[in-house]
Amino acid sequence: MSINFEGRVAIVTGAANGLGRSHALELARLGAKVVVNDFGGARDGTGGSSEAAEKVVAEIIEAGGEAIANGADVSNQEQVQAMVQQTLDQWGRIDILVNNAGILRDKSFAKMEMSDWDKVIAVHLTGSAICTRAVWPVMREQGYGRVIMTTSTSGLYGNFGQTNYGAAKMGVAGMMNTLCLEGEKYDIKINCVAPTAATRMTEDLMPKEVLALLEPSEITPAVLFLASDQAPNRRILLAGAGCYATVRLMESEGIYLQEGERTPDAIAAHFEELADMSNAREMHNGGEHVSKILTKAAQAKGIKLG
Repeated sequence: MSINFEGRVAIVTGAANGLGRSHALELARLGAKVVVNDFGGARDGTGGSSEAAEKVVAEIIEAGGEAIANGADVSNQEQVQAMVQQTLDQWGRIDILVNNAGILRDKSFAKMEMSDWDKVIAVHLTGSAICTRAVWPVMREQGYGRVIMTTSTSGLYGNFGQTNYGAAKMGVAGMMNTLCLEGEKYDIKINCVAPTAATRMTEDLMPKEVLALLEPSEITPAVLFLASDQAPNRRILLAGAGCYATVRLMESEGIYLQEGERTPDAIAAHFEELADMSNAREMHNGGEHVSKILTKAAQAKGIKLG
């Protein structure tokens, strides 16, 4: 069965250019009604749509789709709530949210002003929370929702000069880890995409011949899969240059130290053993980790649990 979005309504933030534009166009091509959000031309704080967002809407309509433009600043709760209300007034439901809006303020940590930290966190992390919180009651009420967070290898693995960006991008993965638990019974599935693409945010960071391999359109199939009825839950899907993979947070089996052995020296002596990932496993919530260590400690002391 081919993935399509007939009858679905999607909000894509930062959708006037690059990745967001690609996502919006393809969602519409496959039948979704799309809100093209972009703050680029709405600096007066009114939330009016930008010229670039209007052009994307025009492309969608010319191709036979349905779309509206919105210029809400994702870090502004009132503007985001107005965007959600505009969507409901227009189409009566919201099925998909793609948290794509982003900015860069790259500097080494020693040179970074806290204003650069605050702005990047406000857009990427807080903005994703504000947008998700605004659609959450709608998705719960209708018993369906798909939310895609945009994370990054800068957060998952690190990247010089991107402490603020990396922290925000790891933060959205942490938000996914809890929201997927809270939304599961309402068929709200939360996933992350980690794109590597040539966009306005990356055009000054890579050579032209490399950028040519990183078209935003290469990311969109991953986003559409995560936005579909067939979406998994709580997955980080990496995409770029035609390559796709997943990344998971795994926990080693670890060790138990007797009470008299719990010293820094003992941890140093056993570090290779406790860090051995040969029997690592994925935890599905914090309680699973607690259960693991309590079981290990109880067994060591001869205590029967349950």
